[in-house]
Formats: sequence, C-alpha cells, structure tokens
Amino acid sequence: MPPSETGAAKAHRTVSRITTILELAAAHGTGVRLSELAAALDAPRSSVHGLVKGLVATGYLREDDGAYIIGPAINSLLAAAPPTVAGPARTAMEQLHDRFDETVMLASLVGDSVVYTDTIESTQPIRYSAPLSTRRPLHPTSSGKCFLAFSSAQFRENHLADLPRREEIRRELAEIAENGVAINRGETLPDICGVGAPIFDSGRVVAVIAVAGPTTRVGPLLTEVADATRSSAREVSARLTGR
Repeated sequence: MPPSETGAAKAHRTVSRITTILELAAAHGTGVRLSELAAALDAPRSSVHGLVKGLVATGYLREDDGAYIIGPAINSLLAAAPPTVAGPARTAMEQLHDRFDETVMLASLVGDSVVYTDTIESTQPIRYSAPLSTRRPLHPTSSGKCFLAFSSAQFRENHLADLPRREEIRRELAEIAENGVAINRGETLPDICGVGAPIFDSGRVVAVIAVAGPTTRVGPLLTEVADATRSSAREVSARLTGR
C-alpha cells in the first residue's frame, strides 16, 4: 500500500529534502548548484551537501563543474517502471484540443499533489498555461478532485481534514464519483474554468485528462466540454484495459 494510503503518512524532513533535490536537478537541465539547493530547502549548506554527496555516491546525481544533474541511477528506475498512460492519452488530448482549442492536460497523482505530465496549449492569445512537472494541490483543481473522489476513504479524509467546507466538498466528490467528471468553476483562478475526467487501469485511477480555459469561452460550453472530456477518458481507459 502506498504511504499516502496508510493514513499515517507524514512529511519526513530528510525524505522531503532528497526528493526536492532530485526534482530541482531534474528541472534544471544544466544542473543546480549547492547554494541554490540550500536556498530552496532553507537548510544549512553542510546538511544539504551531505545529502548531495550521498546521492552522487549512489548514482542518483552526478557533479559537473560544481553543478548537480540527474545521474544514471534514475534511468534504471524509470526503465523498470510499467508502461505509462502518456501514449494512449496523447491521441485523446489532441482530439479534445482540436475540438475546443483550449488547453488540454494529462495529470498524475504524485504523493499528495497533482502534477501535469503533458499538455497541449490553446492556440488562442488568451489561454490557460499549465506548468509541467510542478506540484499542485489536489483541491480545488478538477484533476485533483478526480483523484480524491476515487481514492480510498482514508486518503480522502486525511486530505479533507485540512480543508474548510468539508461536508460540501464530500458531497461534491460523491457526485464526481457518480458522474465521472469534475468541474472547477474559477476556484483556482477566478477567470479560469476547468474540467477533469479520470483514466482507469485495472480499476485504479492512473491519470486524469483535463481541459481548461477562460470562463468566458469554456463556461457557455461547460456541459459539452465535460461530456467530451469524460468520453475521451473512458476511451483511454478502455485501451489500457484491452492492451
């Protein structure tokens, strides 16, 4: 069972620092320096240096002229990972993009956060721009609502414990679980409306397809966008099940 499902998972300072170091190194293709890591972690250079040395020794980082970049051990982990949903989902994302010309995203659950792993941006001058590989809160994003709606009760309740309007959110998540689509009506950004639908593999939500754009454009088409996004997610789920 993943740590986030146990109900006892808490942030661990050393683990959090290590994952942040790796994420920062991955985000900076040319490498990140010790001073930058210490500033980002708000930690003493000596403490960060010890962690970095350990990651270099195990091959998860490598040093290049004083900067740290992702090492070969990461590739070994990725090679052992199961096939992702990215390939099957890309065609569905392109179809939604062609139909609505709004930004389409593929979201994954990373710990207690949502991370967009792929995006096709709208071609219109005013559009929603989704940052990739950046942790975002589960609530109130449409993608995060999907993950919460279909998660275990314990994971969901642990997350809701820190949120206001818990009863209202519980009712909304129950509706999402029943209808298979989540809507964000300007809850994250006042002028942005988003729709998300879960992709299943072996009965588990493995990703969410989401469409977002200015409320002035998406709002009047909300039902149509929601139906199309849900249909696309179901098609991808069917492909994963039948692979």
